[in-house]
Amino acid sequence: MNRSLYCKVVLTLLLAAVIFFGIMIVNALDRVHGALRELAAHGIVRQTAEAVPADAAPAEKAAPAANQEFFDPDAVPGGRLVQAISADTQNLNHLINADAYVAAFQGLANSSLGARNYARPEEWEPLMAEKWVVSEDCKTYHIYLRKGILWQDFTDPVTGKKWEKKEVTSVDFKFFIDLIRNPDVNCEQWRDYYRDLEALEIIGPYEFRVRWKEPFYGSKSFTLGMSPMPRHLYEDYPEPFDGKRFNDDHRRNRILVGCGPYQLVKWEKDVRVVFKRFEGYFGNRLGIGPALEHVVFELIRLPNSRFQALTAGKLDLLSLTPDQWINRTGIRAFQDGDLRKYRYLSRSFSYIGYNLRNPLFSDVRVRRALTMLVDREKILKDVYFDLGVVTPGPFFPESPYADPSIKPWPFDVEGAKKLLSEAGWKDSDGDGVLEKDGKKFIFTILQVASHPIQQRMLPMIKETMAQAGIQMQILPVEWSVMLQRIDRRNFEACTLGWTISLDPDMFQLFHSSLAEKEGSGNLVGYQNKEVDRLIEQLRRTFDEKERVKICHRIGAIFHADQPYTFLFTPSSLLALSGRYRNARVFPGGLAEDILWTPRAEQRKVPGL
Repeated sequence: MNRSLYCKVVLTLLLAAVIFFGIMIVNALDRVHGALRELAAHGIVRQTAEAVPADAAPAEKAAPAANQEFFDPDAVPGGRLVQAISADTQNLNHLINADAYVAAFQGLANSSLGARNYARPEEWEPLMAEKWVVSEDCKTYHIYLRKGILWQDFTDPVTGKKWEKKEVTSVDFKFFIDLIRNPDVNCEQWRDYYRDLEALEIIGPYEFRVRWKEPFYGSKSFTLGMSPMPRHLYEDYPEPFDGKRFNDDHRRNRILVGCGPYQLVKWEKDVRVVFKRFEGYFGNRLGIGPALEHVVFELIRLPNSRFQALTAGKLDLLSLTPDQWINRTGIRAFQDGDLRKYRYLSRSFSYIGYNLRNPLFSDVRVRRALTMLVDREKILKDVYFDLGVVTPGPFFPESPYADPSIKPWPFDVEGAKKLLSEAGWKDSDGDGVLEKDGKKFIFTILQVASHPIQQRMLPMIKETMAQAGIQMQILPVEWSVMLQRIDRRNFEACTLGWTISLDPDMFQLFHSSLAEKEGSGNLVGYQNKEVDRLIEQLRRTFDEKERVKICHRIGAIFHADQPYTFLFTPSSLLALSGRYRNARVFPGGLAEDILWTPRAEQRKVPGL
């Protein structure tokens, strides 16, 4: 999230992953922190990009600043917000590291040209951009930057040079585009988002033009959600810029320099990450500066340990597991109001992804049978305590893009056996495991280590798979290892999650052109020419009714093809200390940047 702590994971530590997509982070950087909270509770959910319709005619925006209306003018500065993360990360460079936590950190430390209104997310409002003008053909965005936006001061860890009072200019946005278009930079996901961008033309220090090759429904989101990159950090050497050097610049990639509301002040590896309010933040003078002085992420790997830290007052905000929500919130702290609960349907979905490059999963009948062997209703009841819904596809259940006539495939062992038999899988030797052409139906699914929901869910799925003669082996791995194996396509099956954008763009997740690209969102390698055509048509369509029809057709094909076993859209389950004022849940989730605490109730960060 650019300014709100709200985000490849939306996270839902529910069924790991996050991608990449999403949501894409362009505006996920604007509300990525919600994803983070999902991740902590349900699974790792990676970000997907959001897209919204570009203006159909020239338009200008000149509001004071995005979401100013929700900041309390009586807020008292000071205090902290401490929450938990379950794993550390390799580096803090969000272009080359798709970790949802890194996206959340980036959202705190940096800003973007514009942001969605919290209550009316279809509306974009200015942040770094003072205003913008959109061409009549929706292909060109003329951006006017605010003057006096400052980068955070830092000392270059390589040269020792001190940078102070450096102003953000058009060059820093051009540098961002140059990075993602550089084939040597390891940012395939970002490159996919901007594949239809024709050019970013600098007109002056505070003025530039973004041109798209053709009218594109997502151009507004990808343009106004754009964040600058500090060129003075990453290109401070005399030689020509080197993309591979950017990837391997480990010392610079361990720091985070932005122009947003918070500045990174401490990263204690495997302990915590600490941010402090940036007094030079341009939003402070516009009425959108955060009141809280510190935002802290404590690394606590186990769910029970995180809950204990919450009830002991060491954490202020926590995404609860369904079991915690149902069985562990009857304690006095919740009854007396010291802790408050918030529940809403998350904009995310979880799934089981099968590596379709593996012949084991190439037959659509096999994939449909695998889905029919997952008793989703039982898992929803026993593991999620009915806090969520079973989803038949990648569209948000409460949006018009989800076709209500498409129902999830039922749990049906006998029906699955019939499909597997039609696909040539038989138990010829009577050992209880199906085989075909001398190969046993045995596969391994990756599980995020110590993940409470996956620990309960995957053994249930293993048992029902075995009823049809399929042997599913479960391999627990650390989150960082999971990301590496997914990005390198070194897996047979995995359980992950994606955020769901307000206006879906399925390109990054399912377009055939990305099927063989390492690091892309199409991690399962799905290819379907009709889906490609519909995705491309969806990107060129601005009429909402037509977009809904296209999404319904895509949903029907997905239902038949089963590129994933779609699992759940879970509920977001949050616990927040009762000390905080102005706690409001919007369509995108809890807005953390507008929280504040009375002076008498403020707490310091231990050790600072």
